[in-house]
Amino acid sequence: MFDDKILLITGGTGSFGNAVMNKFLDKDFKEIRIFSRDEKKQDDMRKKYFNDKLKFYIGDVRDRNSIRDAMYGVDFVFHAAALKQVPSCEFFPMEAVKTNIVGTDNVLSVAIEQGIKKVVCLSTDKAAYPINAMGISKAMMEKVIVAKARDVDSDRTTICCTRYGNVMASRGSVIPLFINQIKEGKPLTVTDPEMTRFLMSLDEAVDLVVEAFKYAKAGDIWVQKSVASTIKELAQAVLELFEVEAPVKIIGTRHGEKQSETLLTKEEYIVSEDKGAYYRVPCDNRSLNYDKYMDEGDAKLSSSEEYNSNNTKILTVSEIKEKLMTLGYVRKELEAWRNR
Repeated sequence: MFDDKILLITGGTGSFGNAVMNKFLDKDFKEIRIFSRDEKKQDDMRKKYFNDKLKFYIGDVRDRNSIRDAMYGVDFVFHAAALKQVPSCEFFPMEAVKTNIVGTDNVLSVAIEQGIKKVVCLSTDKAAYPINAMGISKAMMEKVIVAKARDVDSDRTTICCTRYGNVMASRGSVIPLFINQIKEGKPLTVTDPEMTRFLMSLDEAVDLVVEAFKYAKAGDIWVQKSVASTIKELAQAVLELFEVEAPVKIIGTRHGEKQSETLLTKEEYIVSEDKGAYYRVPCDNRSLNYDKYMDEGDAKLSSSEEYNSNNTKILTVSEIKEKLMTLGYVRKELEAWRNR
């Protein structure tokens, strides 16, 4: 599928874009293009990998012309560029709109114009029943993706989406925060001990992207099944791994945070297909002829339930520790801590 092809990754210097690049670097792609705004991170990547297969493009998804230049001759696109920090999006919601919604529309419009074979976009559990600006902008991004997918011949360009939960130890996430607080001898700060979050490794999340490139159809949303934990148990697992006793300070919920996260709404769950490790939510291809749907509803909808971080498998402290030890970042930090 990827033999002698060119892949473009928007937001390629971020945690997720970097992981996708790593996954595909040993595939048969002729070229992998990294598209982002941050020249320093691009330079760091260039020096770290020193690989002729990697090409770097400075640009912004808000600027359609910069996308066009980077997308010329490309076969596949993975769109990961986004504003995704919940509190900052709460304070600057229009910036989230410009990047997450308008930027996605720009990427997809140029992809259609250029005849890109397949575009896989990256979304988040916060797009399901969103309550914050980041989630709302990502939910609208998904609507843009599905609308664009309907409008284009899928034999020419296939557009689809992946949705994932919290990626453990990604930039700005809570696990690195806990580890830094341990190293600095500070209390571990917890927003709400009973808050639940999905726990997914970067490798698991990238596997979802590969699956979507291979099998997703136009307008699909592919969702990774995931385990979860409470924040209290996660903090306890980190403390036990590092063999320290430290107080846990409850600081209260931050701007725009949910008590739990949802990966599939009940409206999506009822139409989804179980693909083993994944759910496939097919494109809603109903027309604008609303009269068809006024006389008869769907009785099943009221009996369906959503798929969220409360009703998935909740890990024990021991199970969380096992999962944490699958992360190279945690193993490295733990070794440094023991050798200090």
